[in-house]
Amino acid sequence: MNIEDVPDSWEVTASQQRFKGHVFEVVTDTVRMPGDEPADRDYVVHPGSVAVVALDDRDRVLLIRQYRHPARRLLWELPAGLRDVEGESLVEGAARELAEEAGYRAATWHTLTDLLTSPGMTNERIRVFLARDLTPIPDAERDFVHRHEEIGMPVEWVPLDDAVRRALAGMIHNSPAVAGILAAYAASAEGYATLRPADAPEA
Repeated sequence: MNIEDVPDSWEVTASQQRFKGHVFEVVTDTVRMPGDEPADRDYVVHPGSVAVVALDDRDRVLLIRQYRHPARRLLWELPAGLRDVEGESLVEGAARELAEEAGYRAATWHTLTDLLTSPGMTNERIRVFLARDLTPIPDAERDFVHRHEEIGMPVEWVPLDDAVRRALAGMIHNSPAVAGILAAYAASAEGYATLRPADAPEA
């Protein structure tokens, strides 16, 4: 058997919107299950996200700390954001988030990994990129205004192997951060030569 996720869609016989907010909505689909038995499935419809493992020339990963109210935690995370700009490619969105949240540009981009954050409850997809050959953006060129949780976010450079240790020790919980850190560490063993290009299609 080929071990690879594939698109598929079982018949939806009814769908009802339960809630619509600024970013996501909640719906209930009635799905025809094997044995011809219907079952209701509640889930969050989400526009998707991008995240960036930014590595400097000393093999340090850039982490930011942000308050996440549903989790009631300050979490160490990767620069990341919503796919909410029409016509913007995924790598362009990732570059924008890296610039806005961390103040860096990258000359070299690769696709690191693709995630379904919690496929039993949401359709959210996150593409995590690897960004290297970094340069800081001069203050005079930084016009993004931080608001709400983004105000005063600390930015730290953490050695990649130390970030791996912290992820495995339960000190870092954000799912794209954990996945991205571990994927970057695994890819580093082959000099990142096996990574997909930045514009690789999503399956």
